[in-house]
Amino acid sequence: MHSLDQRPVVLDIDRSVGPLPLRLVLPLEHWQESIRFGCSLATMRRFRSMLDELLPQQYGTVFMGSGDFHHLSWPLIERLQTERPMQVVVLDNHPDNMRFPFGVHCGSWVRRVAMLPSVSHVHVLGITSADIGAGHAWENYLTPLKKGKLTYWNIGVDTGWARRLGIADAFRGFDTPEAMVDAFVESQRTQTLPSYLSIDKDAFAPNVAHTNWDQGKLQVDHALAIIDSLRNGLVGSDINGEVSHYRYETWWKRRLSAMDDQPEIDPAMLAEWQAQQHALNLRLLDGIGAHSN
Repeated sequence: MHSLDQRPVVLDIDRSVGPLPLRLVLPLEHWQESIRFGCSLATMRRFRSMLDELLPQQYGTVFMGSGDFHHLSWPLIERLQTERPMQVVVLDNHPDNMRFPFGVHCGSWVRRVAMLPSVSHVHVLGITSADIGAGHAWENYLTPLKKGKLTYWNIGVDTGWARRLGIADAFRGFDTPEAMVDAFVESQRTQTLPSYLSIDKDAFAPNVAHTNWDQGKLQVDHALAIIDSLRNGLVGSDINGEVSHYRYETWWKRRLSAMDDQPEIDPAMLAEWQAQQHALNLRLLDGIGAHSN
């Protein structure tokens, strides 16, 4: 059971998050068109100011709905007042460190977080996407990789191009999820900083939870082992990847989301998928609750 100062917060933008124990719901559906998928930096500043006004001083895991909102991790991490630097651990099937010319979007926010003075390092775990393969290499922001602020942990992706650019140390490649998790857990044994955890459920295999993005290979036990390895405590956490569908009014959002080949959501399966998602949320909340500062 979560105490009141660790109660989960739902940023209720797309009405996709099921009921959670002691949850605090912030009704934000009026933000959906302006913030979903991507937004200008000015819009993000307004959203951050709104969060500062509405969020209590203490709260637990933040649920933000669809993975189309993953860039909201940036203001959530930026606003944390920590005595020491923190590492940011992201479970995601994508690097979320891709070039985006219009401000920030759900696939570009990691660069912003890696640049924060309060963040010592960002680990993105569970990538199976071709976003970090040679064909999309030019789309990745290279600065955080070159500066040693960001590590990609991938499963089955050929990232040989990184050697040619001298950034191979920023890439950890594995054949199986188990091998990746074991290596990350081992790396955490000497890690002394607290962590912020961000989970996009597209890192999981579809048998665990269906999302509206292409998906990875993680099982629930893999995620719980990663959470357990964060032994210096969690200063914050968020979860996204709920199933929701939205028709954009903005032309460039329609165009870019179509270019990203987002899979169609089967209306006949939606209730079943949402029940599956909800069960996963409860398991992840239990795992996170044991490690929150």
